[in-house]
Amino acid sequence: MSLGDEPGYGDAPRGEDGGYGGTGQTRTRLPDRAGDVYGGARRGRSSSRGLVTVVGVVVLLIAAIAFANRGGDESASGAGDSDKAKTAPTAATGEQPVQSKMGDIPAGFAHSDQGAQSAAANYGVALGSTGMFNANQRHAIVNTVYAPEVAAARQSDLDRAYSSEKFLANIGLAKDGSAPSGQTFVSRIVPVGTKVTKFSTNSATVELWYTSLFGLSGERSTNPVSESWFTTTYDLKWIDGDWKITDFTQKDGPVPVGRDQQASTADDMTKAVEEYGGFTYAR
Repeated sequence: MSLGDEPGYGDAPRGEDGGYGGTGQTRTRLPDRAGDVYGGARRGRSSSRGLVTVVGVVVLLIAAIAFANRGGDESASGAGDSDKAKTAPTAATGEQPVQSKMGDIPAGFAHSDQGAQSAAANYGVALGSTGMFNANQRHAIVNTVYAPEVAAARQSDLDRAYSSEKFLANIGLAKDGSAPSGQTFVSRIVPVGTKVTKFSTNSATVELWYTSLFGLSGERSTNPVSESWFTTTYDLKWIDGDWKITDFTQKDGPVPVGRDQQASTADDMTKAVEEYGGFTYAR
């Protein structure tokens, strides 16, 4: 997919940067606070669905308590530590996060499959950030995460896409990529997990599954913040002591079933985005 394509969410350029667009399938109840931009179409809440949700939570809680209180005798289960580890292949391991950065982007990842996964997660976060809508920040991000031989071409493609007045207008931004007065632009991805599908000494292919938050939070926003789910596959190359992106592909999902939750107000969403910082991701 090229950035000239028309994705499903506000013409956001998903596919070329791994961070935008899509139409999530989550069922969400809108807020009922009078006058809030998010509250124009409140949905009723069925008692039967609420009961099912409560029962499901209770069952999960009971199961969690039982698991936490079970005995530590491994012989009873017939599985040692190595077998237990295999049952949770995407659980975090012992790799420490990187200590260095290139600008605001983590750098100096381990020369291992775990280092490649950490690079993919952190690079995905950078490519899905609001910085991509500012020319100077975008150039810095592209030159940091991409291999030198592909960075120039990628930067040219992205500059054309992100400077499109039609695209920016469709998502409610000014020509310079800034949000209207009184509104906050939200573009953030949250990695859920990574998986190595190929690995050799100097190359790796890593799949990054993540959820994306995208939109404008504010009283007059016509493009409220919504969530989407994607998996981006990154081809990485070991160059000058670090992993760099050489190519990628993206697909929708896996998309979880959404709970019947009430959407937050514009004020609450703005505060959350401003007050909750991101992470440095490592396997």
